[in-house]
Amino acid sequence: MGKALIIGCGGVASVAIHKCCQNSEVFDEICIASRTKSKCDEIKAKLEGTTKTKITTAQVDANNVDALIALIKREKPGVVLNLALPYQDLTIMDACLACKVSYVDTANYEPEDTAKFEYKWQWAYRERYENAGITALLGSGFDPGVTGVFSAYALKHHFDEINYIDILDCNAGDHGYPFATNFNPEINIREVTAKGSYWEDGHWVETEPMEIKRVYNFPEVGNKDMYLLHHEEIESLALNIPGIKRIRFFMTFGQSYLTHLKCLENVGMTSIEPIEYDGKMIVPLQFLKAVLPDPSSLGPRTKGKTNIGCIFRGKKDGKDKTYYLYNVCDHEECFREVGSQAVAYTTGVPAMIGAAMVLTGTWNRAGVYNIEEFDPDPFMDALNKWGLPWKESFSPELVD
Repeated sequence: MGKALIIGCGGVASVAIHKCCQNSEVFDEICIASRTKSKCDEIKAKLEGTTKTKITTAQVDANNVDALIALIKREKPGVVLNLALPYQDLTIMDACLACKVSYVDTANYEPEDTAKFEYKWQWAYRERYENAGITALLGSGFDPGVTGVFSAYALKHHFDEINYIDILDCNAGDHGYPFATNFNPEINIREVTAKGSYWEDGHWVETEPMEIKRVYNFPEVGNKDMYLLHHEEIESLALNIPGIKRIRFFMTFGQSYLTHLKCLENVGMTSIEPIEYDGKMIVPLQFLKAVLPDPSSLGPRTKGKTNIGCIFRGKKDGKDKTYYLYNVCDHEECFREVGSQAVAYTTGVPAMIGAAMVLTGTWNRAGVYNIEEFDPDPFMDALNKWGLPWKESFSPELVD
């Protein structure tokens, strides 16, 4: 069917690569490119002989537009799947634009020197991508990603208008470490220590970090403490889902994680401001990332489940309606299948599906789009097929 160039070789990329190889009918060939080529070669060695997909590898600096252009021109992919860092979204989008190749990512751009992420930088490419006749699919992970597809599906099949969305992200996994992050520590800690916010009545309401706490009884997991965070899909859903009055995002955290994080924050280890140490300039958070366990190493140790989904409230045929769409994923089952814990799995599988939607032309519209702007049905079918089956409830516990 076609070829994908996958940029990045961390935990999420590893899952996406495994899934592309399982889906060899769509992905005839993949090229894995990263700053460290040896990581790409390791994954290739694991998968060769188990798939009909042809695998090649390459070294690339994703901060270097010229190097990216040279790689894309050499490999001639049908789609570029960006699983590098969010700081590199714009350089990869620039390279795709120059080569007129469609683009897919899982997280929106954020400047490296400012802990703030929003879509304005990527939305600024809309006209250029439209004129080039190529697609940029933004946010094809789980949240953002599946949560947007869930929203589009709920609107298409169950509501005339959606007034309230609560996105709930629960990781009940236990990796046995006193403190570790389940995805890139630098991105994770920046996200958690930033101010929270939610969308209500047409504007943002800002909160202090971890100011708003709720306890929720998650299906198949149980009661967990969850905290309101800012999250990028709120921004696009507020524009793309009609009737919205409020959107909130909650994520669960255990007390050990929060205690360690507060201590690290108090002593300056979560700062992104460079400091001088031993005659060199270092960023404390980047140093912290270097000493924390690599998220990709957590797979063999992690037990338990994740539960991520959306609670919708709105109207259908003039009557109030409530609907809950969610997925439950088991850490140990994910590790047995692809050697990863469930947090990387729940992002890597939708990344593959998004790339497949674009590569096959199932989603084919020139311009820059968030995932909820496409027909959700083929993506929802693919979730059931490729390892993230969804469940639904019409009488869920609500969040006050």
